[in-house]
Amino acid sequence: MAETGVIGCGCRGVSGGNFLHPGGFSLKSCFLEQRTKRNRNFFRSVSMIPPFKRGRFITKLRYVTGNSRIFSMDAREKSRSFVLVSSRHKRVPVFVMMPIDTFGIDASGCPKIKRLKALTVSLKALKLAGVHGIAVEVWWGIVERFCPLEFKWSLYEELFRLISEAGLKLHVALCFHSNMHLFGGKGGISLPLWIREIGDVNKDIYYRDKNGFSNNDYLTLGVDQLPLFGGRTAVQCYEDFMLSFSTKFEAYIGNVIEEISVGLGPSGELRYPAHPSGDGRWKFPGIGEFQCHDKYMMEDLMAVASQEGKPQWGGRDPPDTGCYNSFPSGVPFFEEGNDSFLSDYGRFFLEWYSGKLICHADAILAKAADVLRRRQEEEKSSVMLVAKIGGIYWWYKTSSHPAELTAGYYNTALRDGYDPVASVLSRHGAALHIPCLDMADSETPEKYLCSPEGLRRQIHDVSKKWTLHVTGRNTSERFDKMGLRQIRENCVQPNGDTLRSFTFCRMNEKIFRVENWNNFVPFIRQMSADM
Repeated sequence: MAETGVIGCGCRGVSGGNFLHPGGFSLKSCFLEQRTKRNRNFFRSVSMIPPFKRGRFITKLRYVTGNSRIFSMDAREKSRSFVLVSSRHKRVPVFVMMPIDTFGIDASGCPKIKRLKALTVSLKALKLAGVHGIAVEVWWGIVERFCPLEFKWSLYEELFRLISEAGLKLHVALCFHSNMHLFGGKGGISLPLWIREIGDVNKDIYYRDKNGFSNNDYLTLGVDQLPLFGGRTAVQCYEDFMLSFSTKFEAYIGNVIEEISVGLGPSGELRYPAHPSGDGRWKFPGIGEFQCHDKYMMEDLMAVASQEGKPQWGGRDPPDTGCYNSFPSGVPFFEEGNDSFLSDYGRFFLEWYSGKLICHADAILAKAADVLRRRQEEEKSSVMLVAKIGGIYWWYKTSSHPAELTAGYYNTALRDGYDPVASVLSRHGAALHIPCLDMADSETPEKYLCSPEGLRRQIHDVSKKWTLHVTGRNTSERFDKMGLRQIRENCVQPNGDTLRSFTFCRMNEKIFRVENWNNFVPFIRQMSADM
């Protein structure tokens, strides 16, 4: 889910209402090690793609991660041993995501579950309808809210017990981001208060754009390996949270909890906050802006540029990239001129920018996989680790894919930007969670060169190449028969496999309206039948 309804789950804007039943390493070292082997060609062995072939991308070369590997091939296979067996499912379990306003803050500043009785009734109704499970966001800003290393799980103990007693399974999303932008800053869940206190003194722990505006929904990748948080790095903070979670809920993991997604960025997705809608800076279909102007990211860029022998490349992001709401036409960097994304500097910057994101996923998924593996070796249980990506489908039919580039996916008509992402997920045994399963090209504005179908095909191709399990979700709130049928059809991959699971975004009062419920229940029953 992203900053807007256009990326990720558009349903994030739903107010919730009463839902009653109707009846370890740095990118710098990563680059420097690779440079000794490949000089100017670091990260350039990513699959190259000829422009188009019968409307679909065809991958030719495999992505090579060089010395940035954490696991050997043998270790990779071992790390994948906890993934649920068999990729060919004839049924697609459906999880329904909890309302966006499930949690509130009481007068004393403590989190609470809202409308508990209504929630209990709703869970029973969903179970009777055939829903497999519930997707619950577990917020860093709730559990470790007041003090570092002081984890309070009582809220989730109560919620998980309710869901379990209703006979439903769990998809748990470990959320290291904030969703306050969805509420106009007057509600929602922030980052932990002690993190915000650090941010009040040092705003560079957050992402910044070229105009100096910061985004405090997620910590910048620049602090992943810096001990700025009471002597801990950001990655160590995430690891401590995951360890505490696995200890507290060990009896649920692999039993009630079937899937665990680990937050990798804004809205839990592996991407930069390049399209922030909460404060009015961006609106669809703007190309967005690069988010690397905090001092830690810029220091890293300067160091890598100096090692490359081009120190002049290190003090800025590319010129002539437009602004948040620009269209690619007329923006020099996203056209095919001398100073464009195809230039030496353009390739250098985009490799660095996307590479930081890939190393971020590598570091966090390595920690998550290790935590789950240790727990499962002790308990002999099985759970699926999941990583989410954003659905940046506008301007997809251009050669430069500008909205994807600013979000951190170095994906163009000549380069497969999702291949290195899939490689990292494969290495750590993580399933790939994709959006846009409710969308068709024909439903998007043609003038913005959108293609959710093309994006899905490309991601399916790399998931097949790296033998990844795939799960997914809808982007827009759909209760109409056509939209629900489209979801069901898109849960069958082009290679004939079905998705491992589908998450419906999300539970709110609309789902229980008679006209919507009468469409939703048959949809659930069809997803539970042989595809």
